[in-house]
Amino acid sequence: MAQGNGKAKETVIEAHGVKVGFGERLVLNGVDLDVYRGEILGFVGGSGAGKSVLMRTIIGLLPKRGGTISVFGQDMDAASDEERQAVERRWGVLFQQGALFSSLTVKENLQFPLREYLNLSQRLMDELALAKLEMVGLDASVLDKIPSELSGGMTKRVALARALALDPDIVFLDEPTSGLDPIGAGDFDTLIATLQRTLGLTVFMVTHDLDSLHTVCDRIAVLAEGKIIAAGNMAVMLASEHPWLKAYFRGKRSRAAHPVAEPAAAAP
Repeated sequence: MAQGNGKAKETVIEAHGVKVGFGERLVLNGVDLDVYRGEILGFVGGSGAGKSVLMRTIIGLLPKRGGTISVFGQDMDAASDEERQAVERRWGVLFQQGALFSSLTVKENLQFPLREYLNLSQRLMDELALAKLEMVGLDASVLDKIPSELSGGMTKRVALARALALDPDIVFLDEPTSGLDPIGAGDFDTLIATLQRTLGLTVFMVTHDLDSLHTVCDRIAVLAEGKIIAAGNMAVMLASEHPWLKAYFRGKRSRAAHPVAEPAAAAP
């Protein structure tokens, strides 16, 4: 448990001393990171820094060379197959390009996790697929489409609906607004914030989108040179004198460099 604003925060993900490498190169070299229940954590870093690597290591897609990862208090290295499956049922994942099965319809994609983990009637799965689709702002008209018939924004929403199929406690989002135009990205940020609030989700968001960091993230963790170099809210990021943080959060493309002008007062 961590203390914050006088109240204890429950830690749902704990990564300590995590090392991950490819060949002779260590991408993560002793990463320490806690994620608290109910927060939207923005995970940022430079291109190739290893942001997605940590996410994929937490969910078991990449092996680590050292350190420990616990989710909901369960050491994932010590977990039995049954214990790991129980933890995996409590998270959902949205990959960067959606990772929908190209030969399956939207409905079949949404029902894939249900078939994998649950024993439900087809009628109930059809009802659940539509309910999840409506939850992300889409309707029944897309159920029978295949992924190649969807726009980029629709693909992201369908992939998010699939991530929510098993009513997870944690949702991992890998660059959720990449490839979207500013309006679509803003709408997706609003959707994430709404779902987090209404469903009580914990959100681990790998992103480089400064607008997402400003508008929806409760806390930000920064990865550089294989380690977490800073963690805190946006005020902490803006106050830091670390060269990378200054360049990223107060650089030429930052909000600090382009403050939003106050609307002019109406003439009397």
